[in-house]
Amino acid sequence: MAFIFQKLISYVEDIKERNHSSAAALVVIKDNKIVLEHYSGYHSNVPEARPIQENSQFNIASARKSYLGLAVAYALHEGKIKSLDDLALKYFDMALLEETTIRHLVTHSHGLHQEEDGKIFREFSAGEGWEYRGINILMITELINRLYGKSFPELLEERVFKPLGFKETHWQTQKSEHLVKVIHHPNEPASYTLGLTKDGTESNLHTSARELAIWGNLHLNNGYINGVQIVPSEVIRLAVQAQNPPYKNKDLPQNGLFWYVQDTPSSKSEIGERVPKGSYQILGISGPTLLVSPEYNLVVAKLYNKRYNYGGANYLHYLREFSNLVADTFLESSSRVII
Repeated sequence: MAFIFQKLISYVEDIKERNHSSAAALVVIKDNKIVLEHYSGYHSNVPEARPIQENSQFNIASARKSYLGLAVAYALHEGKIKSLDDLALKYFDMALLEETTIRHLVTHSHGLHQEEDGKIFREFSAGEGWEYRGINILMITELINRLYGKSFPELLEERVFKPLGFKETHWQTQKSEHLVKVIHHPNEPASYTLGLTKDGTESNLHTSARELAIWGNLHLNNGYINGVQIVPSEVIRLAVQAQNPPYKNKDLPQNGLFWYVQDTPSSKSEIGERVPKGSYQILGISGPTLLVSPEYNLVVAKLYNKRYNYGGANYLHYLREFSNLVADTFLESSSRVII
């Protein structure tokens, strides 16, 4: 089957070189079986760096929001948050929230932004637009931690990671030979991306390509994996179906609980127009991409270690190009007649 993936592997390696990443990993799960594992490069851009292996743990930056999204889905399912349409003022003491709801906060349609000095201001009325900002992530993280009386990483460790047998998915605070360093500038040595805490408030989640793919496969199978219903199916459904308010601007992306969801293709979405409806994806600034396509019964996990996705201001083009290539690969393979 390897020949089917040659274009995909070549594309991943090409972007790795163009973007000055020292590492790349690609894992594909099709019909609940790992059909491709590709690892290349090194943990850093310095001499004698450790080669990338299946247990190499990459910092996945904003892709960690899919984990927070599942915690939000649990809170909705268990009534700790009564509705996505609850006013955020019910949970936060912040007059600026006005008519902002939990739905707005988890779909990037809240309209809030934060200056470097910490001052929060409003860019647009809640539900009237879409902007990718960080203030809502901190708010929702703190909310879930407060509602459960523990951090959401602890919640996921108990309910999801341990049942799945995860050993390489952790919010990291200490250096380890298994951690892949992140390159900020091509001519400077890469560095660890660690946090001061493990409470989910920092961008220090690391995982292997294999465990990232299994995380996607758990969602693909509605929480049922290895013969066990690990996560209630309704929790998964809440997380990955489109939850954003209707937008007047049809170019804006659709979101589940932080996941990007393919509905009608839009120009500002990170998902390519040829990817089947109902697919969903999450990505991060250091190069991770996790794409799940129920129509193809498929999960694709791609990892790099270079800060900023390739393409500069045109980076969305390359993200869509990758997901379109995935779609083309499996449309082509599904149409082959095997004799």
